[in-house]
Amino acid sequence: MEIDWASLGSVFVVALAAVAVVTGLFAVGVRGVAARADARENGGTGTAGAVTAGTCFVVCAAVVGYGIYLIVAA
Repeated sequence: MEIDWASLGSVFVVALAAVAVVTGLFAVGVRGVAARADARENGGTGTAGAVTAGTCFVVCAAVVGYGIYLIVAA
């Protein structure tokens, strides 16, 4: 058995980048929820925080769903 180190390294880099992106998006989404709560406490609507959070969470779900699709489709 021979290991293709270039392919293994490529998979590692892509996985590391995907983890960083999804984690960052999720963190921004949580911050958006907190910003909405803060705005609501101060009498604002908090629409920007809700939109930001919703967008980030939808993108996170799409990335995870696409990853599951790639695994199952193989």
